[in-house]
Amino acid sequence: MAELLSTATITATGLLCKAFLNSGLCSITVSNLHILLDALRNNERRRHGQGVVTVANHISTLDDPLVWGTLPAKLYLNSSTTRWSLGASDIMFTNPLFSAFFRNGQVLETFRGNGIFQPSVDIAIKQLNEGNWVHLFGEGKVNQPPNYPRSHGVARLPRFKWGVGRILMETAIPPVIIPMWLTGFDKLMPEHRVSPYKYFPKLGIRLGVAFGDPIPVEEIMAVLSAHSYEPLVTEGSVEFKPSDKFHQGARVGCTVMQAEERRERKRQLDVMRSDVTAIIQRAVEALGRQVSGDLLNNSRS
Repeated sequence: MAELLSTATITATGLLCKAFLNSGLCSITVSNLHILLDALRNNERRRHGQGVVTVANHISTLDDPLVWGTLPAKLYLNSSTTRWSLGASDIMFTNPLFSAFFRNGQVLETFRGNGIFQPSVDIAIKQLNEGNWVHLFGEGKVNQPPNYPRSHGVARLPRFKWGVGRILMETAIPPVIIPMWLTGFDKLMPEHRVSPYKYFPKLGIRLGVAFGDPIPVEEIMAVLSAHSYEPLVTEGSVEFKPSDKFHQGARVGCTVMQAEERRERKRQLDVMRSDVTAIIQRAVEALGRQVSGDLLNNSRS
């Protein structure tokens, strides 16, 4: 019953988004969609536990789900060809109705400020290990182009969250990682409008969705190899989770040297997560510069 309700929620939402994109109320250009479709249709690799990760800039509250209105409708009928995503508890899970809708829409409730060791991140890793598709907004919140930090005439996205690095480091098999770049959605749903206008999309906007080539797994493996990293799927619950007994004071049998080694290992893991996350951010930004220029604010669709 739960699976049927989830499929119905995703299908209805996807068809509604597809109807809006084809209504003439806006226009949309999609580039290289085949890259994502090829990854989703590679059943052999996915059966063996290779997941798919898409990572995009986040420029409006309608990015997800509206962007997935560009997919073939038949993909909505299968949970393995619809994305899982992480959604902010204080925005998307504010009442029982919204909570039920987003959970059935394969959105994982995420608590801002709770760090990278929380159930939503654990479940995202689990979904990838089962060969499923997880979509990430690396910034963790909406940031529109006028607010991007700039240096020497070049804009950058705000720093991606380290949860991206943790997810990619702890998958059993490196997933296919596809960068995406969205344009126009910030004009469709500009921030800081007054109520009730802020709840309605503007019309006549040109939207764009671009998919980039998968990020070479060798780039990530090079970072991990440099630190002699060995994946620890249980790391979050055993070694470094804040609720770990070690951090609760249960240090029986643990020498000062062991504690120091532990701290050093944690520091190394933080560096690796940061480095892996930076690889993903650079790939998304590079695609953004191809599409939108150095200021990341123009559509060339």
